Amino acid sequence: MKIYSKSQFKDETADRNYFENWVSRLEKNNSRQYERYEIETSLGMTHIWGLNTRDEQLDTLVIFPGARTTSLIWDFDKGLDNLNHKMKIFMVETNGLPNLSEGMTPDIKSLDYGLWATEVFDKLNIDKAFVAGASFGGLICMKLGIVKPERIKAAFLLNPGCLQPFSLTLKNLYYNLLPIIKPNERNVLKFLDTAVFSKPNHKLSGFSEKMLVDYEVFAISRYRDKTQKPYYMGKQLEDVKVETYLLVGDKDLLFPYQKSVDNAKRQIKTLKETKIYNNVGHGIETYDKALNYIGEKIKNCH
Repeated sequence: MKIYSKSQFKDETADRNYFENWVSRLEKNNSRQYERYEIETSLGMTHIWGLNTRDEQLDTLVIFPGARTTSLIWDFDKGLDNLNHKMKIFMVETNGLPNLSEGMTPDIKSLDYGLWATEVFDKLNIDKAFVAGASFGGLICMKLGIVKPERIKAAFLLNPGCLQPFSLTLKNLYYNLLPIIKPNERNVLKFLDTAVFSKPNHKLSGFSEKMLVDYEVFAISRYRDKTQKPYYMGKQLEDVKVETYLLVGDKDLLFPYQKSVDNAKRQIKTLKETKIYNNVGHGIETYDKALNYIGEKIKNCH
């Protein structure tokens, strides 16, 4: 696999220690300890967090996070309990994002992220699983759905970054650039409140909001991010051969929902259902009713 770019922390030891301490705070608040896997892939070491992964009788769900996030965000406020269905859950830390995985990435427009995801399945001894991806993670689910559809039972796309180009409205650009130009709590909160959440309907607890703000300030200021951004996959989507469910929030500034819905219906031939949530922002993976829906669909797949 050809490496396109490499991202890394400014101080590998100190920054990784900060992230480990951040994870410990989350584990303490959630009263659970995440299982840990480190596997060798074509992109170097890939780190995966797990819940219930030793129980062979359970359904398997593999999660891929959004850009500039960690997959643990899915479990803010014990969010994964909202699946209401006990599963083996693997939260993959995609290489090239601010996390404990190494920072090598392939060319995002190639199918290599799909091949990498296949390696993750192989190393974790996962034959076939449900997959869920938020934003950037949705793109990875679709790449896997092209190269190895037989490994996916169903794919859940949450405000995915592959169904349209990143929105170039002034409002979206302003709030996305604000924390990048000056990464502090105030600017990160403005971005989160305007683009990622939609209070009071879609919000985190005070603890989790503080955790996310701390993580974002850390990720922006300490991670040399060379990873390409998601892109509209266009005609590539016509090669997806897996049962797909689309979940979108009507307050998503980054990828306005109607265009995503229209393109998915037109180009993903195996699209089963679209769910639009009112007063929900880009960070739909933290929304309880979206997780309820995913858990229900998986239960009904039997």
